[in-house]
Amino acid sequence: MVPLILVFPLVALVLFYMGLAMMIHFRQPTLLYVPDRAVDGTPADINMAYDDVRLRVGEGETIAGWFIPAYGPGEVAGDDGELAGRTVLMCHGNGGDIADRLESIRVFHAWRLNIFIFDYRGYGESSGRPEEHGTYEDARAAWDYLTQAKSIPPDHILLYGRSLGGAVAARLALEVHASCLILESTFTSVPDMAHFMFPMLPTRWLCSFLYDTAELLPRLRCPVLISHGQPDRTVPYAHGRRLYEIANRPKQFVELDGDHDNGLDTDLPYQRQLQQFLLRHFAHLGVG
Repeated sequence: MVPLILVFPLVALVLFYMGLAMMIHFRQPTLLYVPDRAVDGTPADINMAYDDVRLRVGEGETIAGWFIPAYGPGEVAGDDGELAGRTVLMCHGNGGDIADRLESIRVFHAWRLNIFIFDYRGYGESSGRPEEHGTYEDARAAWDYLTQAKSIPPDHILLYGRSLGGAVAARLALEVHASCLILESTFTSVPDMAHFMFPMLPTRWLCSFLYDTAELLPRLRCPVLISHGQPDRTVPYAHGRRLYEIANRPKQFVELDGDHDNGLDTDLPYQRQLQQFLLRHFAHLGVG
């Protein structure tokens, strides 16, 4: 028989454990989605012409985005390289809004790519609240805008996803049979991330969200570039390596120099390797 003096600490420990587990379960949306509602900047701030786009999604919601053409008013399309005039659809990460991605936009624009970036519902000027199915639906609406409203051939569109946006882009890539996919600092799945963050809890049972990039990648047949940094303290480097291992060829892995907040906008060697990857696997698609 357990002495009474030990019962109360054990009960308290069990109640604390259960309470922590329940708190994590019910607070999942606020842990996963960290939107910024104030869009503090536009492409005009970095001297780029753009269209302010609003798309209807779901049951009466609206997502906001920017279409930045490769060539602004008064510019003439010229011999600017083999990527010129192609289009990148950007799926950003779980924090902030599209205004926080201006430096990455600048890199793609320097390659004379058209760019479309959007805020998931509940982010920036997009209405509603973010949730997993909704983010997938938002990305599909962005794709439909490019292929239908802008009449861009599907094989002229590159999908780029960063962190959580990598899972969104991978899901879209499977749905639309994408020509090329870039995953930057992306996790294998939310349950894997939850286990990393709270290893003492039964997180795989508690998770209401999946964002299972690892389940999607083996089913894709398009060229994939995966980048990740060893110093990344937010998403473990092992996640990036695992995604690379299970992806089909052609594929490439690029090791980033910095932590989770460093990527396309700051890592010059990565920029060069990404550009070369796109020239090999994306520039000529759909031509002829």
